[in-house]
Amino acid sequence: MTALKIYNTLARDKQAFSPIEPGKVRMYVCGMTVYDYCHLGHARVMVVFDMVQRWLRASGYEVTYVRNITDIDDKIIKRAVENGETISQLTTRFIAAMDQDAAALGVQKPDHEPRATAYVPQMLGLIGQLEQNGLAYKAADGDVNYSVRDFPGYGKLSGKSLDDLRAGERVDVNTGKRDPLDFVLWKAAKDTEPEEVKWSSPWGSGRPGWHIECSAMSCELLGEQFDIHGGGADLQFPHHENEIAQSEGAHGGHFVNYWMHNGFIRVDNEKMSKSLGNFFTIREVLQTYDAEVVRFFILRAHYRSPLNYSDAHLDDARGALTRLYTALKEVAPDGAALDREEAHARRFADALNDDFNTPLAISVLFELANEANKTKSAMLARQLKALAGVIGLLEREPQQFLHGAPGSGDAATGAAQEAILAQIEERIAARAAAKKARNFAEADRLRAELLAEGIVLEDKPGGTTEWRRA
Repeated sequence: MTALKIYNTLARDKQAFSPIEPGKVRMYVCGMTVYDYCHLGHARVMVVFDMVQRWLRASGYEVTYVRNITDIDDKIIKRAVENGETISQLTTRFIAAMDQDAAALGVQKPDHEPRATAYVPQMLGLIGQLEQNGLAYKAADGDVNYSVRDFPGYGKLSGKSLDDLRAGERVDVNTGKRDPLDFVLWKAAKDTEPEEVKWSSPWGSGRPGWHIECSAMSCELLGEQFDIHGGGADLQFPHHENEIAQSEGAHGGHFVNYWMHNGFIRVDNEKMSKSLGNFFTIREVLQTYDAEVVRFFILRAHYRSPLNYSDAHLDDARGALTRLYTALKEVAPDGAALDREEAHARRFADALNDDFNTPLAISVLFELANEANKTKSAMLARQLKALAGVIGLLEREPQQFLHGAPGSGDAATGAAQEAILAQIEERIAARAAAKKARNFAEADRLRAELLAEGIVLEDKPGGTTEWRRA
């Protein structure tokens, strides 16, 4: 089995993974800003780094996985004020919704899920250290800013020079800043803002800037230097660039060894975004598609590549996942433990050790499914189920997936679903009775009716005892 290699954004190359502490991995991933329902871009971050931490643990590492929650932010304040509710009411509601979405997608809870509002003292300490090191200053407008030109390494993650950044249009010009590139560490309180977003500080009442939150939380929970920092590609600049400037500017030394960034979700070859109106929340998609289909759709693309969203692609993912579950329905696994030395298992591991190449790993699952179907080997079926389980797939009973209603996900239980299943079974029985009475027209009608509803009957010599969703 090959050793793990990770594409390090900082090095712009795949590098052999060597943790700071042998056998242990400390990983931080930027989480959600909780003012609205999570969208498919959030789903990709959650699923990708869930897969990463699963594989690290399966490889024998002791993992400490931190994914933060941003529960104080301009957008949160604006939305709460618009809704006429408190910040905590808004964020509590959307954290609960985020947890529901993540659980549906098979995303395991991180070891730590810090909320920014609980770490303001650590943020103040970090800002104070930056001020002491000559990298932070209080502006005339009351904000405390980071002096970018006083940190020599600024731009090393994004690969941009200060002059290139200075010429860019994305940096807001603020008259309180010494340089337009400088970013805010502490925002002075405004009279119009709710009292619950105002904290006391040596620089006056205010609240933290976004970037300082992650530097403070990661340092507190993982230390001044840790192994892996992940997030979406949109965070590479300025958020992660600013994290490096803050953390290394305050503590000296090296902040993170491996930076990982997942690619964008695209719709019609454009980045999915609210501004373009091509925006889909996770729960909207789960109304139509099983949650495991969405997880499979995300994992069968390489995490660094763009992921093109469309109903056609999700339909294709549903069909592919159905083939895998059908193989397990036809050949029951033997129940033994995963054989890591078996040829398919070794190829699966080699794929994931090559920068988490899930498309190649999933192709191994299809090889196993095909061979299990041909040979009726319970050992191969076991390898299929066990390897898929490593990345959070094929963990249900085959019939549960194959009989599940579209969009039902793991919530396909309860009286409503039971009633739907009972109705399907009644019509299958009625068709069997019609065939026995040689009323083939009625039997064909019932088959066509079920097919129109997405129910595929599987006729066998003993009669129709099996069915699945199309």
